[in-house]
Amino acid sequence: MQATMISGTISETRRKTDLDAVISDIAGGSREALRELYSECSRGIYSYALSILKNASDAEDALHDVFIKVYESAPSYKGRNKAMNWMLTITRNICYSRFREMRNTAEMPEEYALPDTVSSSVEDRMVLRACLDSLNDDEREILVLKASGGLRFREISALTEMPLGTVLSKYRRAITKLNRLFSQEESK
Repeated sequence: MQATMISGTISETRRKTDLDAVISDIAGGSREALRELYSECSRGIYSYALSILKNASDAEDALHDVFIKVYESAPSYKGRNKAMNWMLTITRNICYSRFREMRNTAEMPEEYALPDTVSSSVEDRMVLRACLDSLNDDEREILVLKASGGLRFREISALTEMPLGTVLSKYRRAITKLNRLFSQEESK
């Protein structure tokens, strides 16, 4: 399909049918093409980022990071009419990268904090925090994503880039450790 230009912008027809051509223009340095791509695809990319991150502010940050990455990576794009898949892969990678960054921080972010209904007393919450601290990073991440984040094991597997069997094994190991620790606390 031949791309047509209307008053210096990419036509509506081309944007809807040929994202590859728009990305090609971006690779050539066209900021107008980047604006057009953003206009066409930002809603879907934002929705996907929000479904992963569960936080509007983080999803907005990820959206902007995606388009920066698209602009930087456009020259190496070899899509064959798979531009949206390419951008969603970039989105997923950026979102998962954010989770890994959070995992490497000293404390868990507030959105992963245990709900107040889990334990009403300060002492119980301190014991629970100590138990979570006794888990290794992978076990803690999987347990929090499952218990607090409500993710399925397959989603956790994709998010952490671990095989499903490893996720299940680490989850069972974490639960066993916690049961053991809670049993020790009760016997004191």
